[in-house]
Amino acid sequence: MDYLDDLVAAYRILAEQGVIDAYGHVSLRSPDNPQRYFIARSLAPEAVQVEDIMEYDLDSKPLDAQGRESVRERFIHGEIYKARHEVVAVVHNHSPSVIPFSVTGVPMQPIYHMASFIGEGVPNFEIRDFAKGTDLLVKTPQLGAALAKTIGKSSAALMRGHGSVTVGENIARAVGRSIYLEQSARLQMQAMMLSEKITYLDPAEVKASVPVQDYKRAWPLWREKALAKAKADRK
Repeated sequence: MDYLDDLVAAYRILAEQGVIDAYGHVSLRSPDNPQRYFIARSLAPEAVQVEDIMEYDLDSKPLDAQGRESVRERFIHGEIYKARHEVVAVVHNHSPSVIPFSVTGVPMQPIYHMASFIGEGVPNFEIRDFAKGTDLLVKTPQLGAALAKTIGKSSAALMRGHGSVTVGENIARAVGRSIYLEQSARLQMQAMMLSEKITYLDPAEVKASVPVQDYKRAWPLWREKALAKAKADRK
């Protein structure tokens, strides 16, 4: 099934790009049943293979665990799929350049066209508003629903002191947005060190840029390299 290969590739692409570390995860809504989604078992992303993919209902209950350990924050995915019927893929990561924006009150801005979706808004999920004294992990349906409400109709949300979540109408967009969110955060910090006067994309430029950001040129290249590495890892 090509869509499971897409999911394996997504994990490995994001690990290669430095967007997810040993604890990030990617999910894909089932093309056969929109009330189901796929996500890898609890495993380092760059080690994921097809047999590591598990299927869940939207309450994030595994359909056939076979003794495999589920990721604790799978509720991020299930609750977003419940709230956003158009979303086909979800990425949660600990993108390092994004985290400072989640703790300083400095908003992320659309600094270049590859991440112009930032101009549509990147809200910040403050877990303390919903639960006190947590380990910052979204490991209950209630916290997953709160995060889904926070992201609203945006393509991404920050998670204070934790990372971010991105969504897409297809897996290429969810992966691409995660990569370019990290790059944009880094570029914005560099620009802020150079000058207080920064020219960001204006609303008209954001509106013109977002629809064409499909990452269709990059996705086949990323995917081919990732799946070649997955195949080589089996030897």
